[in-house]
Amino acid sequence: MQFPESWLREFCNPPLSTQQLADALTMAGLEVEEIGAVAPPFSKIVVGEIKQAEQHPNADRLRVCQVDAGQGALLNIVCGAPNARVGIKVPCALVGAELPPGDDGKPFVIKMGKLRGVESQGMLCSARELKLSEDHGGLLELPADTPVGADIRQVLALDEALFTLKLTPNLGHALSVYGIAREVSAITGTPLTTPEYPPVAAGSAEVLPIKISAPDLCGRFSGRVIRNVNTKAATPQWMVDRLARCGQRSVTALVDISNYVMFEYGRPTHIFDLDKIHGGLDVRWGKAGEQLKLLNGNTVTLDETVGVIADEREVESLAGIMGGDATAVSDDTQNVYVEAAFWWPDAVAGRSRRFNFSTDAGHRFERGVDPELTAAHIERISQLIIDICGTPGTVCGPVDDQQPNMPAPEPVTLRVARAAKVIGMPLTQAQCAQALGRLGLPLKEGEGTVTVMPPAYRFDLRIEEDLIEEVARLIGYQQLPTTAPLAPIVPRVRSESRRGPFAVRRALAGLGYLETINFSFVEESWERDLAGNTDPIRLLNPIASQMSVMRSSLIGSLLQVVKHNTNRRADRVRAFEIGRAFMRDASVKSTDTTVQGIRQPLRVAAVAYGAASRQGWGGRQVPVDFYDVKGDVEALLAPRQASFEPASHPALHPGRSAAVLIDGKPIGFVGELHPRWRQSWELQQAPVLFELDLEAVLARELPQAQAVSRQQPAERDLAVVVRESVTHTQLMQAIWNAPTDGLLRDAVLFDIYRPKPEAGSAVGLEAGEKSLAVRLTLNSTDATLTDERIEAVTQSVMSALQSQLGARLRA
Repeated sequence: MQFPESWLREFCNPPLSTQQLADALTMAGLEVEEIGAVAPPFSKIVVGEIKQAEQHPNADRLRVCQVDAGQGALLNIVCGAPNARVGIKVPCALVGAELPPGDDGKPFVIKMGKLRGVESQGMLCSARELKLSEDHGGLLELPADTPVGADIRQVLALDEALFTLKLTPNLGHALSVYGIAREVSAITGTPLTTPEYPPVAAGSAEVLPIKISAPDLCGRFSGRVIRNVNTKAATPQWMVDRLARCGQRSVTALVDISNYVMFEYGRPTHIFDLDKIHGGLDVRWGKAGEQLKLLNGNTVTLDETVGVIADEREVESLAGIMGGDATAVSDDTQNVYVEAAFWWPDAVAGRSRRFNFSTDAGHRFERGVDPELTAAHIERISQLIIDICGTPGTVCGPVDDQQPNMPAPEPVTLRVARAAKVIGMPLTQAQCAQALGRLGLPLKEGEGTVTVMPPAYRFDLRIEEDLIEEVARLIGYQQLPTTAPLAPIVPRVRSESRRGPFAVRRALAGLGYLETINFSFVEESWERDLAGNTDPIRLLNPIASQMSVMRSSLIGSLLQVVKHNTNRRADRVRAFEIGRAFMRDASVKSTDTTVQGIRQPLRVAAVAYGAASRQGWGGRQVPVDFYDVKGDVEALLAPRQASFEPASHPALHPGRSAAVLIDGKPIGFVGELHPRWRQSWELQQAPVLFELDLEAVLARELPQAQAVSRQQPAERDLAVVVRESVTHTQLMQAIWNAPTDGLLRDAVLFDIYRPKPEAGSAVGLEAGEKSLAVRLTLNSTDATLTDERIEAVTQSVMSALQSQLGARLRA
């Protein structure tokens, strides 16, 4: 909310500077977001009077003006404004004046110059050129009594401070200058000036018939008929200026009066053209299919959840939000009906957003507007209409005030001990009562309690915590003591058997991956296609239609990173992410860190796309494959030994993917993207991905010291013939399961041989067989190995291979 400081000080004028006042408001919970002047800086612009205006001899649209700017001699100024005429007073920029900066950010300096051959000794200014408004239709005309030569900044009070407040939704009572002044009075103890507006005398008994069919929509409805008004009357300049300094453009006198009272007292009202109302008005809920053309030109379709004001023929207004075009006042309007009502906040909340627009009236009514002052504000508007738009024949009817369903506030009790505990400082009952009393709240004290009856304008006081908040902000947040924590602070030392997530990040960065951070909500199709999740956790209010479910896998997010980069001609992408996955699990209970029925494990996932290494001088690049990323997984898990088993996954290639196991337990998967999804995502080659449980990755084995053998190791090679179906894992398991008396140190597969079909059994291999060559490394810590011990270990390994895999030595 924006307003001028001078208007606020008319209601409450504390002995504080502008900055001190802003600080006091901010510390009381009414955050002052910005303090600015009415106009940006400019200099040497004074009031000038046009004494003579003649046609430019060389230009049809220019006039040569003789201007008295208080400089002694008249100034010769060339001007192209259509309203440049003799006798008016306008802003005059003298030679050397600096106008507000333009689009380039630099001030515009006025110099002596010639326009079409005629010398110009300054410039006559419009409101737009002074950055006072967007009006560029002509010169800014000043009142006739403005002194010539006076500084325009002083004449128009352009150095006045404008406050911009950022109010929280519970501060609906502060959405007016008077409401903020009421808060300033409570904060500073300065008396509040409450103007009294005597009732306007009724010159007729005319009353417009009003029917309130929906008391749950409208709790109070006040109105008055005013006849014979001059709607063409000009809005007074003081009102135009105040509205402009509240960010509101002047429209017509009647509209300006309604807006002025809204900013003054927070009371949105509406003025109907009385002659356009058919019969009486009915305040009711809308009907399905009804349509209404609004003042903004939009036509909306209504239903039973939207409140309206209708006459005997059609809907005339959207209750508490915006009036209709059919009964809008115009220059031809002579008779009006002024309406001020109390609309229940729940009946207005969210309705304007449903129609994709918002209004000042709806913003206030959905937070709550004082129901006690509808009639008083009718009187205020009536007096302004008479003063500004009145004619000798203006006649006001009586105020018709109906109160079918007024709010009945319930008392709220504050326990002093509870307030002290919540606020965190010692409080007395007298302090609490004084703070609440300064707000003008009716209260009654008990033993250790203060009971408040919330006034009609305080819709935010409903529970004890609301009163505690009021006490805290009135005492002052800056008064809260600095108290050391009572609990002992003991650093949480991580076990040496675990590493932190940052260590995982550094390890992946060392492998060439870049970290990404993605949203946890994703497209539903990603969950179905890439994770096989047909029942994802849906968001009740997604930020976008394509981000409607919570992810149970990080794969989709990483593929989107690849797609985003390849669309921008990146030919090599390596990225990783550490984030949560979300899946249903009925065993999960609600705690301070969990949600019932939803498991949220942390995962680490990465993707590699493009060349396996960056381009260098060494030769051509080869695409990244399964084994490159498998090696990265092994390096990430080291020194723990991971095993890999063939597995299927909805997102991965059925023959180029594997489950990752630690100590026989699966912790994730690694593999190449399925060709179907590679084609769907329009990727030139298949990226390789892995996703692991972060808890398993963080665990690590403590290093254990081992003696370095003093003996030389021995190596033996075995070439065995096995069935084609035997895997590397099966081969290694059989070797390590053999009884070797602790002498086997390492076993490495270094050769695979498959004969060509035409070779047949000539090389000792039958169809469906292959040869595997393994190098065994043996050693002992106590003595040099003899040939007998080496041969015994070799035979033991061979026996295990024969019994478990049906292997035989290759001839």
